[in-house]
Amino acid sequence: MKVYLGLGSNLGDSRQIVLDAVKALEDVLTDLRMASLYETKPLYVTDQGCFINTVVEGLYTPSKAFSSTVSARKLLSRLHEIEARFGRDRAKERRWSERFLDIDILLSGNSIISEADITIPHPRLKERRFALEPLLELFSDATEPGTGLFYRDICAALPDQGVRILNSTTNQTN
Repeated sequence: MKVYLGLGSNLGDSRQIVLDAVKALEDVLTDLRMASLYETKPLYVTDQGCFINTVVEGLYTPSKAFSSTVSARKLLSRLHEIEARFGRDRAKERRWSERFLDIDILLSGNSIISEADITIPHPRLKERRFALEPLLELFSDATEPGTGLFYRDICAALPDQGVRILNSTTNQTN
């Protein structure tokens, strides 16, 4: 199943952390592609430094014995392990604040999952240019599962959120 993951960091050497995290994701996903890096102003909690963000696309191949929800939970568990490896401690952080690494599942095929512990598509994807712009770099015709709305139209309707492209590495792995 093709998945799209959003990565972000604003503590430490954020650029290198994001690049190293993409490299770590090669153990989880195959056919990995990465969008450009973006520098973005914080969106919800503004008393913190800018983030470095990107989106990766890859194939996640769970066991056929698992439902899409169980597979998504297994993927999320692997992502939390990678975050912890890069210094993230969810117990000590405030919501939407500084972090060494955050990895979100933005899309997982056309799956729609709404459970207490996991929601796909990401519940705030439609309000976040820092996730939509790199997603659209990799998948310009992306649509919201269930509604069929084009994410490019959703992104175009959003206000400027201080998202600035840093480089152009589309379709490359690091």
